[in-house]
Order: sequence, then structure tokens, then C-alpha cells
Amino acid sequence: MNRKNQLPPNEIAYKIRSGHLPSLSRMITRVESNRLEDQNYANDVLNELLPYTGNSLRIGISGIPGSGKSTFMEAFGTKLCEQGMKIAVLAIDPSSPYSGGSILGDSTRMEKLTQHPNAFVRPSPSNGRHGGLHSKTFETMLLCEAAGYDIVFIETVGVGQSEGEVRELVDFFMLLTIARSGDDLQGIKRGILELVDYIIVNKCDGELIRESKQTAISLKHSLQLIKPPTKEWSQRVITCSSINGNGLDQIQNDINQFFDHIKQNDFLSQRRVDQKKNWFHRSIKQTILHSIYSDETVRNILLDQEIKFLNNEIGLSEASKKVLNSIYR
Repeated sequence: MNRKNQLPPNEIAYKIRSGHLPSLSRMITRVESNRLEDQNYANDVLNELLPYTGNSLRIGISGIPGSGKSTFMEAFGTKLCEQGMKIAVLAIDPSSPYSGGSILGDSTRMEKLTQHPNAFVRPSPSNGRHGGLHSKTFETMLLCEAAGYDIVFIETVGVGQSEGEVRELVDFFMLLTIARSGDDLQGIKRGILELVDYIIVNKCDGELIRESKQTAISLKHSLQLIKPPTKEWSQRVITCSSINGNGLDQIQNDINQFFDHIKQNDFLSQRRVDQKKNWFHRSIKQTILHSIYSDETVRNILLDQEIKFLNNEIGLSEASKKVLNSIYR
């Protein structure tokens, strides 16, 4: 977008609401930008769009590399699109610690879905954050909602604290895994099982059918000891083949049942309030940190205290206090 000839916020907001994909893509780029000018413009546009957000289903998908997330998303997303639904997929790539760019490029592995007129697939780097989500994922999701997408999928690699961040952002959280032996099942941490509403044992085809079904049974037993993250909803485990489509119908039915449940019991409204609270406080922390590291005087004091700490000239607490005092000078 030519910054000099940019449209007024209300006009670009109207184009996004009208489903103009180039405007949506450019605005996401502005939202993710570190430039103050871009951030201010994006905030003005978001303020115009806020009344038109909140109507989409928010679904998270996580799983370790190799679990077939992109293949599943291609198959399931295409199925939904062919039924007339509009879906957005925010594929959060782990980013290079050196360039900050995406490593995997998920959209290149969802070619059929990317080309569907009812789909919008947006790969986004995590900016090196260990949590796995981009710091502006919440705002990006709101843009997609304002653009009229029925479902916004947030797909992230299952590393670090990504599952916890996804849980705070979505209504329904799915974990993809594959056939595992008893020892390998121990690798699925209890903390992850406490966060997800649904587990899909993917790649249940060919020689892996029997082992996949056994993995599903073992996971169901493990979930009996877990408190579900959603009130009055029992976590479910299903086998699926993204190649031949087995299990996709059941997954869609279960998702529909889940949303019927949380809407009828007024759980969805409270979950949305919690999501906004969580990301409000997350944004405040990020803004404060950015402000601190943008202050040259504070940066110099921080560097000085860091050197003294590394040389054992000062303790950690004292060094931290001196940096803090410089902030509130």
C-alpha cells in the first residue's frame, strides 16, 4: 500500500467488510508492522471495524511437526468451503531468530485451499516469540471476522507455550497427533491435555489404522483423569485420515455440537470476555516493554547493568532495580 495515497480508515474498513482480499491482506501487514505510522493507521481502521467483529467461530489447531496439520487443514477447510462456508486460516509459522521470517510457509502446503474463493490463508511468522503466536494474532483475527469469515482457524506448531496462548484466544481447541506407542504417548504432556477440547489421531490409514485406533483408546483413558477446559463438555478423541476423508464428517458434527452447547449454556459469551481480558493484558505488557527498549537512556543503563551483572559486580535484583529506577526517573 502506498502510504502517501492511503485511503481514509473508514474507506479501507468498508472495503474489508465488503470482502476485498487485497485490502484485508494489506491491513494485516500494517497490523503486524513495527512502524509507528502503520500501527496508528491500523488502530484507526480496527476501531472502525470493531462493531462488525465477534461473529465468527474461533478454532485453534495445534500439533507437533509431522502430525499433518496442513494436510488436515487443506482437507477439512476445503470440505467446509464447498459447503458454502467462508473460512480464514491464520497459519503461525515458527520464525527464524535471525531474519524474523517464516520458516515453513504453510500456504505453500495448502494450495487447493488457498485457491478456493471461500478461503483466506495467511501465513504469519511468530516473530521469534516462544509462545508460538504472533503478537498481533488477536487483531488479525478481528480483521478476518470483520471481513465476514464464518470460521477463523488459528494453526500453530505445538512448541513452547503455544498451546496456552491458543487456548486464551479461541473458543474450540483441537490437538492433532498420530499413532504412538505407549512410551511415545507419555510425550503428550498432561498440561496440553488439560487445554484441548478435542484430539484427532491423524493419518489413520494404510498400515497405521490399527495403531491409530489403539492410540485413540489410550488417549481416551488418559482424558478420564483430566478436568475438561470447557464446562459440561467431555473431551473427545477421534481417528481421521486427511487423505481419504474418513472422520471429517464426524469432526464437523462434533464441532457443531460443541458450539451449540456453549451457546445454549451462555458459556461462549464468558469465553469471549476472557479472551479480550487476556489479550488486553498481553498487549499492555508488550507496549510497556516496547516503550522501555525504545528509550535510549534506559537502553544505555540496561546495557551498563547487564555488563556489571555478567562480570559479577552486581547482583541480579540490584541490577533490575537500577534499571527500573531509570524508567521511573
